[in-house]
Amino acid sequence: MRITTLCCLTALAALALAAPAPAYVAHTVQPGETLWSIAAASNLTTRTLAAANGLSEDSQVVLGSTIKVPSVQEGAAALAAAGIASAAQQAAPVAAPAPEPEAPDPAGAYTVQPGDTLAGIAARSGIGAGQLAWMNGLDPAGVLLAGTVLKLPTTAAPAQQQEQSPPAQEPQVVPAAEPNPVPGQVNAGDIGTVASAHGVAPSLAAAVAWQESGFQNGVVSSANARGVMQILPGTWDWIQQQANQQLDPNSATDNVHAGVMYLNTLLRDFGGDEAAAVASYYQGAASVRRVGLLPETQRYVANVMALKGRFGG
Repeated sequence: MRITTLCCLTALAALALAAPAPAYVAHTVQPGETLWSIAAASNLTTRTLAAANGLSEDSQVVLGSTIKVPSVQEGAAALAAAGIASAAQQAAPVAAPAPEPEAPDPAGAYTVQPGDTLAGIAARSGIGAGQLAWMNGLDPAGVLLAGTVLKLPTTAAPAQQQEQSPPAQEPQVVPAAEPNPVPGQVNAGDIGTVASAHGVAPSLAAAVAWQESGFQNGVVSSANARGVMQILPGTWDWIQQQANQQLDPNSATDNVHAGVMYLNTLLRDFGGDEAAAVASYYQGAASVRRVGLLPETQRYVANVMALKGRFGG
């Protein structure tokens, strides 16, 4: 009996030692996520996560796609397989990964600090106060609340925080302007119906909507864009003036109408070039014509075009 028990214990110990490391965890890419942000959230380096998925470090992840998040052991094995780490390094204790560079602030976004004024932010950004107010649906003579998120032109100089501003973190404030970020959701079929009515490919409109918000109408970006199609207040007002119908600022469907009408205008302006229209939707048509596609815009266009294929286009 003792021998049998000893044999059983020995066998169990051997099995425990031979048990494989934890399996990969599947992660579905969410709106706004990057390879860097997924790696940081998983306490991994971007290089490790990229190697585990057979990607380069500068690859762009596509919304809705699946990323494999490895354990430390699996990540080390993936690095070794890619020729980035030697087999000898795998047997050594795993050192803490070098800190990744901090992710940059979203292009064109600024959070109002205590003591800021609209005129001051505009001056530091090299734009007019009237233009800044129009883009964000603000009263040029009004008082700015600390924590308010503002959209700046993509190519504007970044508005630096004033030195006298205290470091205390203020809560994010969404300016009261249309369209209103009312909770709600649409689907690809809803978007396709609206797109077809305006002469835009349903797959393209759905791809833009998914990339922008994941079809959610309550989303407000750090640059003050709102709703399913992430419409800025200034753009909403312009679309209202062009539309033959009054759009409801609380409606998810009308947010789609506004975004699709704007996309249709861009398609006409760029001779039907979908990539240029999508780039202008993100960066602004004037900026695209003046400076070409910025690196983040190139990534945005690549993601939208990949999603377009998934939506049947």
